[in-house]
Amino acid sequence: MATFQAATETTVGLRRDAIGLREVLFQSITDMAPGAAIAASIPAGAAFAGGSLTLSVVFALIACLLCAWCVGELARELPSAGSLATYAARGIHSSLGFLVAWAYATVGALIPPLVLLQLGFTVAATLHSELGVTASLWWPWTILGALLVGAAGYFGIQVSARMGTILGVFEILVFVVLGVLFVIHAGSANTGQVFTTQYTPKSYAGITGVIAGSVYTVLAFGGFEGAAPLAEEARDPRRTVRRAVLLATLSIGLLYVFTTYAVTVVFGPHRFSSFLTSGPSSWEGVARSLFGFFWFFVFLAIVNSTIANSNAGVNVASRTAYAMGRVRAFPSVFATVSQRHRSPLVALATTIAATLGVSLGLGFGYGPTVAFSMVGAGLVILLVSVYLVTDAACIAYFLRIRRFRLIAHGVIPVLGILAFIPAWLTATGIHVFSFISPLTPPISYMAYGIGGFMALGVVYLVFLWTRERQRVVDVGIVHLDLAADEQPQASS
Repeated sequence: MATFQAATETTVGLRRDAIGLREVLFQSITDMAPGAAIAASIPAGAAFAGGSLTLSVVFALIACLLCAWCVGELARELPSAGSLATYAARGIHSSLGFLVAWAYATVGALIPPLVLLQLGFTVAATLHSELGVTASLWWPWTILGALLVGAAGYFGIQVSARMGTILGVFEILVFVVLGVLFVIHAGSANTGQVFTTQYTPKSYAGITGVIAGSVYTVLAFGGFEGAAPLAEEARDPRRTVRRAVLLATLSIGLLYVFTTYAVTVVFGPHRFSSFLTSGPSSWEGVARSLFGFFWFFVFLAIVNSTIANSNAGVNVASRTAYAMGRVRAFPSVFATVSQRHRSPLVALATTIAATLGVSLGLGFGYGPTVAFSMVGAGLVILLVSVYLVTDAACIAYFLRIRRFRLIAHGVIPVLGILAFIPAWLTATGIHVFSFISPLTPPISYMAYGIGGFMALGVVYLVFLWTRERQRVVDVGIVHLDLAADEQPQASS
């Protein structure tokens, strides 16, 4: 029987030097879920941006690449499983680091419901069209996916990371090949006008539609920083994590631009606002109509991507919760690890339970496709909030240690902040500029749900700050080979 114990400085913790650049890179790639993002997250923005959705992807790529630079700079200095929470704590203030940990663990816990809802409605729709099975049976596939990912996470980071690498390569190859076929088939319909606002729908005309669409294209990039929480399990993490985050963001970003362009020109930019995540007007549907049996490879790539992304999200949530449990910012039980597999057992089980609760609760309440859009909007609110704080932490941290460089630690983070604000305002429903158009119900309800959950985090923070402040301060600890005098100390 496996035995478990909480990870402290004198007990077993995560497995050091377990994975290299390849596995760490594919942690970020699979956390972005290119297949699922291409087939569902990005098309969810078509109703807002229409045939100009490719421009929304470019906006998101620029914003995320700027933030990826900041993550890379901080990861080189602060290699920690706490990742973005540690960066905020050391760069700005430990209390903000705690709130980032609260938000980021939630992000990791919401990624599996997002993609497992997609797994459910994709498999159900395909079985319905091919075999006549009722389309309402989406939920068994969601549960099966959650159990599969939970098993992979239990057997440790080496199994989990290798699975992500294999699945990630397959889905990328499928969509690259299909994108090339789409461009060739489009022929004279290929046009650079899709990189302008010309094809936005009347209800979201001009730049308003492009920004509203960018809520879902930013969602497609969510997880580019997913390598950072693996710092304590990676070889040479100061170099490996930085390279992985930048390579994943740039390479998958270019893939998104290419594939979105390809499907837009082959489907028709003037009618692209009717493009969907499933059915005839979807990636799978267009592949079926143009290239026959190739639709099956698209289907496999989507299923593959949902499993890979769920796996990566579980890794992020469980490592963040583990790191916070280790310093008792979260209950210390979250630092419990399997002595045999070195997996964060309690954090993992909690993440899987949350996955099933959110997936089935919203899925049965609103239907799986609407639930997908709701979870996606909530993720964007949390992710962009965390990314904004990370950009600011990059400025503050390098000013604090007196190694500030104007371009690397000033201009780039500021541009990153400015680039993210429109999508964040749209997702939260804050209408402060004429070009911001809030999302509609029930998707807009997620802003209130996320706001309420973060308010609980603030209450818990105040409780800890007044009773056991050191537990909050310790969020800034970096456990890899830092001298004691470099660690944060509680202040009165």
